[in-house]
Amino acid sequence: MHIQNDISLKPFNTFGIDVKAKHFISVKSVEGLKRIFSSEEFPQKFILGGGSNMLLTKDIDALVIHLNLKGKTVLEQTENEILVKCEAGENWHEFVLWTLEKDFGGLENLSLIPGNVGTSPIQNIGAYGIELKDVFHSCDALNLETLEIESFTKEACEFDYRNSIFKQHAKDRYIIISVVFNLSIGHHNLNTNYGAIISELENMNIEQPTIQDVSRAVIAIRQSKLPDPKEIGNSGSFFKNPIIPKEDFLKLQGNFPDAPHYIVSENEIKVPAGWLIEHAGFKGKTFGNYGVHKKQALVLVNYGGAKGKDILNLSKLIQDTVVRIFGIHIEAEVNII
Repeated sequence: MHIQNDISLKPFNTFGIDVKAKHFISVKSVEGLKRIFSSEEFPQKFILGGGSNMLLTKDIDALVIHLNLKGKTVLEQTENEILVKCEAGENWHEFVLWTLEKDFGGLENLSLIPGNVGTSPIQNIGAYGIELKDVFHSCDALNLETLEIESFTKEACEFDYRNSIFKQHAKDRYIIISVVFNLSIGHHNLNTNYGAIISELENMNIEQPTIQDVSRAVIAIRQSKLPDPKEIGNSGSFFKNPIIPKEDFLKLQGNFPDAPHYIVSENEIKVPAGWLIEHAGFKGKTFGNYGVHKKQALVLVNYGGAKGKDILNLSKLIQDTVVRIFGIHIEAEVNII
């Protein structure tokens, strides 16, 4: 095992927070992962994937294990469907582009989401009307107690809005090592009704879009709204869109008639957190070297040199202000470390 000491994690998290790992190793095989967890040399261990869904607020006094498993495999194929297995360390967007090159449909609406494939089921990533669960078949995960590989079906993952078993009672008990996706071939069902996809396709003069066209439209929309983590440190959407009881929404609507909303069920309404944050006065607001992005209020940014605690304190200020003005609690989507 090639262990490095006192390594900066700035290149390994999309917020670009400069904290140190006391020990660091990049793991490229499942057997190597098992060896590390069977060793008693480093009792404290910390798993690091793409680093896109976390805010690091302190040095990591542990062995940081960078999950670097690579590979893509076609498992089964029928006339209209294909099962594709992808290893956990593959970059999510690069994997999406690979499926589109093969004309495999299903992931096009999830283009340009930061992070790695292995973390995608943990919070059931989603965008533009599609969630991971819609294309998920199964995943393999290493049980950290038994060091055996276990398979999880879609039902076993208990997917919910930005949630799964891996964020609940299975948290810290498993490491996802690969994910199998159920994708379409030949006849694709396009989902273009969410957000600005249709208008973006019209701007592109496309009347009969392909999955590749939908992906390009999604990429264009995301790039127009979201900063590139390579240029400005961020983790995408910092907050979840709150789902509130219908009676609470009616009270909100009484005070704010233009409040946008989406019906989740007969008794539940989803309110865009970005709208709440913007109307609380935070969109584009800067606090020295960090702040809220000027084009998307959901995105907190590190302009360079900010501390994780600075951004954490800003997120708490936003939450408190939104509660005070609207009576709604917005929950952080990223993991606070």
